[in-house]
Amino acid sequence: MYPRWKSLVVVMFCALLSAGCATTQAASDPAEGSGPTPLTASAALGDFGTVDYCSMLDVPKVAAGAVAVPTFESCQADLGWRTILVGPLAFDSDPNIKPYDYAGPVPDGVSVQQSMFNDHTACTRTIIFADGNRLDVSVTDSGPADQPGRCETADATVGSVLAAVTAGKVGRLTFPERSWGRVAPCALLDSHDLDDPAGAGSQPTIGLAGHSCIRGKVGIKLTVDTAGTNGPVETLGGRAAQVRLAGVFCLVDSTQPAPGLPGRRELAEISVVETAGTAGDGTCALARTAATSIYSRLPKA
Repeated sequence: MYPRWKSLVVVMFCALLSAGCATTQAASDPAEGSGPTPLTASAALGDFGTVDYCSMLDVPKVAAGAVAVPTFESCQADLGWRTILVGPLAFDSDPNIKPYDYAGPVPDGVSVQQSMFNDHTACTRTIIFADGNRLDVSVTDSGPADQPGRCETADATVGSVLAAVTAGKVGRLTFPERSWGRVAPCALLDSHDLDDPAGAGSQPTIGLAGHSCIRGKVGIKLTVDTAGTNGPVETLGGRAAQVRLAGVFCLVDSTQPAPGLPGRRELAEISVVETAGTAGDGTCALARTAATSIYSRLPKA
């Protein structure tokens, strides 16, 4: 039989051990002290490469009668002279973005700001997620100036996007066989044929949504054509193509019927930037070289 002091020691030791176990169990409870989780773009949208941006636009509520077309990186809805654009995603900083007093509810960690770029003809909002990725929303008019009306529609579009996100209603795109939505754009730029147009030692860098890539001075964007172009047609890489100047860029466009989207066409736009100033014939010669290599390796619908 234990002496009295030894029994007391055993009881105290057991009590301390029990208290220690209870403390450990309480600290491991994940619900204890938990709070709202800041919403990241990946949590909100899932796989960036398959987001159906039109699933976040409540057309009857925001712009009744508008015709919405999903592209690989955005949704464009047209109503008369007004165009609503949801997307694309971006991560880079934009000095034109400024705070403003958005009146609607926003998820934890998300902010809504405005862009002052081209605010004479457009009203642009940007939804910034907790991880720094942002989703742009813009409303442009080609008719009478109506900035209050544009911004009212832009705010309604933001509300529609956030409602879809918080309700888990973001839809997915599916890309049929031979759609350019299935193509890895950086693989098209990873060729010695582009060493000269892109610049020595340049490496491909994928865009945030996975449907664009830049290597040095050469870029490619794969999407659904929403505008169409008119101009002289030439053959590059076995495809009908149009070459045009746009400021410091020379652009080459080629399209094919969009599998799964009757009446629409997919667009492969190749760009070469002139770093020394305005683009000209020399820049377009490099763009034609790049297009010849890239278009020859694109699948045909």
